[in-house]
Amino acid sequence: MRLNPRATQWLSIRTYATGPRSRLGATLSLEHFLQRARVLSLYRTIIRATRRIGDPKTQAETRRFAREEFERHRGVTDLTHIRYLLSTGKTEWESMERYIDGL
Repeated sequence: MRLNPRATQWLSIRTYATGPRSRLGATLSLEHFLQRARVLSLYRTIIRATRRIGDPKTQAETRRFAREEFERHRGVTDLTHIRYLLSTGKTEWESMERYIDGL
């Protein structure tokens, strides 16, 4: 059985508008949303602060390391583990920042 082109077009529009799949993936809980915002804030803080590093090679290496660490933990969904990673990341960054400011 073959559908006419208009019916096919309507079905594709209808499926897109009401389909069960979201382009963004699963809906986040409020707590996941808040933790995600905190993670992004820490990441932005780190990237901005690397501008103070004088040596371009060290600056790029620091940014690359930060990105790899965040990417490595991208799939973590357990809130307790996310909080632990945030706390650890902030502590590590604060010690690194003291080192950067001492340069």
